Amino acid sequence: MSPLLALVLAPALVAPSSGGAAPPASVTTPPPTPVLVAVRAAHRGDVDRVVFEFRGGLPAKRQVGYVDRLFADGSGRRVRVAGQALLRVRFEPAQAHADDGSPTAAPRRVAYALPNVMTAVRAGDFEAVTTYGIGLAKRTPVRVTTLQAPPRVVVEVGAGFATVQRKVWFFHRDRFVDNREPFFVARTRPVRPGTPATGPMDRLYAGPLPRERANGLRVLRSGTTGYDDLTVSGGVADLRLTGRCSSGGSTVSIAGEILPTLKQLPTVDRVVLRDRSGSTLDPDGPGDSTPACLEP
Repeated sequence: MSPLLALVLAPALVAPSSGGAAPPASVTTPPPTPVLVAVRAAHRGDVDRVVFEFRGGLPAKRQVGYVDRLFADGSGRRVRVAGQALLRVRFEPAQAHADDGSPTAAPRRVAYALPNVMTAVRAGDFEAVTTYGIGLAKRTPVRVTTLQAPPRVVVEVGAGFATVQRKVWFFHRDRFVDNREPFFVARTRPVRPGTPATGPMDRLYAGPLPRERANGLRVLRSGTTGYDDLTVSGGVADLRLTGRCSSGGSTVSIAGEILPTLKQLPTVDRVVLRDRSGSTLDPDGPGDSTPACLEP
C-alpha cells in the first residue's frame, strides 16, 4: 500500500469524550426592536406633554433637541413642519411599523390644539430609527422623562403663556363633493397674542385635528408647503407662498382658507398672496390679490 493511500484510509483521531452528548452551541436571540404604537399630546399645568408609546420596551437612545430644519431619514428631503420653533425627537432602535411591514396606529402627521404644541410629523422610519418633528408656537425649555407599563417617552415643553382664540378656515371635502356651500368652515385655535397673523397661519398649515378630519375637514394646500415674508401694514396682509403652488384646475384653492383666516384680524382689510417668485395678479388693486398659479 502506498503511503498516500495509507494516509487516506487511516482512522481519524478523536479526542476522548468525558461521557454523554456534547452540549449544543449557545444561540443569542437579539432583543426585539421597540415599536411605536401611539403619539398623544395634552396640556398639563404650564407644559404641553407629547407622549410616545412603544410596544416591546423603550428605545435605548432618545435624542431630543431644537433644529432649524428637519430632513427625512433615508431620502434626505426636507420635511415641512408648521410652527415658529421645531423640536426633533429621534428614537433608536425603534420602528413605527409592525414586523410584517404594516403601519401601527402612530400617526404620520397629526395636529393638536394646545397652547404650544401644534403638530407632530414623522420624518423617518428607517433602519430601526424613528424620527418626529414637533412644531411649536414658541421655543421653550424641554424635559424628557420615561414611564413604564406601557413603555412611554414623555416630551414636555413649556407652555406657561397666555393665548387667545382665533379662527382658522379649513376645506370641507365632503361639502365640496356634495356641492353644499360653504366649502370652507372655521375652527378655533389658541394663538399667542403677539402673533396675530403668523399664529393663525401656522395653525392652518398644521391642519385639522383628528376628530375634524374624521368629519371631512382637510388642508387644501394647492401644492404649497408653507408661507414666508408675511407682513401686515396699512390694512394689507402680504405674504409669499412656498412650494410649487397649483390649483390643479379646481375652482377652489388654498386662497379660500388663507383669505378669511387673515381678514378676521381687525388690522387686515385685504390680502395679497404671492407665488414663490413673488408674483401676484393685482398687487395694487382695491381687493384681494392671488397668484396666477391658483387660478382654475
